[in-house]
Amino acid sequence: MSTRSNRLLEIEALGQSVWLDNLTRQLLEDGELQRLIARDGLSGVTSNPSIFEKGIGHSDRYDDAIRKLARETDDPQQIFEHLAYHDIRDAADLLRPIFEETRGQDGYVSFELPSSLAHDAEGSVAAARKHERKIDRANVLIKVPGTEAGVRAFEELTTLGVNVNVTLLFAVSRYEEIADAFIAGLERRVEREEPVDRSASVASFFVSRVDVKVDAELERLGRPDLRGRAAVANAKLAYESFGRLFSGPRWERLAARGANVQRPLWGSTSTKNPDYPDTLYVDELIGPDTVNTMPDATLAAARDHATPARTVDRDVEVAHETMRAVREAGVDVEQIVLGELVDEGVQAFSDAYDSLLSALKQKATELASAA
Repeated sequence: MSTRSNRLLEIEALGQSVWLDNLTRQLLEDGELQRLIARDGLSGVTSNPSIFEKGIGHSDRYDDAIRKLARETDDPQQIFEHLAYHDIRDAADLLRPIFEETRGQDGYVSFELPSSLAHDAEGSVAAARKHERKIDRANVLIKVPGTEAGVRAFEELTTLGVNVNVTLLFAVSRYEEIADAFIAGLERRVEREEPVDRSASVASFFVSRVDVKVDAELERLGRPDLRGRAAVANAKLAYESFGRLFSGPRWERLAARGANVQRPLWGSTSTKNPDYPDTLYVDELIGPDTVNTMPDATLAAARDHATPARTVDRDVEVAHETMRAVREAGVDVEQIVLGELVDEGVQAFSDAYDSLLSALKQKATELASAA
């Protein structure tokens, strides 16, 4: 495909970074990640326990490494961390030129904390610092979930200079808490006379899962006319909050010290309902100071036929009206975005992590006995 017809490059020209929501040894070894960086301007990678479970648990690419590690330890978590660190480092090295060109504001790879720490602020801080130290790459974001404990952990990690991707955000109110925690963490760094110009963070605001939940409620309540609208509206309201929070005297004092905004990152951007356009959650949320992390199929679709235009701050009043209409129809939006979706996200990642460790333990045993 020629550069001229690559819609991803046009999206990036509008101020949005395009990241890949996938990381496997195959992507690295076959050169596909490097091709995506060169061809599409890809500038980041996100991973999570589900991605690693698919990549490591269902591939023979890691067998030699697992066989070697199995002679050193029978702890599947240690084996996992060794394998994951290897992939994270290699991806970070490929993205390092972008990291340098953007002065530390792009070119990142994300690594997620275990879901068992989702409600443990102190444990999250300790684990994040351990992973940052062991991975030993400047362009790595440690992923912390947007739970109440995650908000506290995030502020402390920002104060300590650990760059974080705050994930599993669904509620505008929780997003605002996260943005405030980032600003507070930077202010604490300034008070300690520590630099803030290389502090970087993204706030991963999930999109399509909101429509899945809200649409089901709308069908139950007899309001199918509102289906497929809540997720984009919800994200646009988060971006409106972003513009308000990262402006004004409080933020300007930090910006004068070289601080950079915490960018909203649109996650869960694959279309779950086949009746909706496959680039719905790309086309409607394009704009400056944002990131869209896309799984492989969404990335390919967006490259081919996305509609590049600044849309993220278009029709914001319509977004407000949409969310009012959804609530008036009887949907308990707050219960969905602050409760159900966060809990389900944490549980899904926990299940994937447990499945991965179980598969690794079994595979290590089999490979060790066959050696």
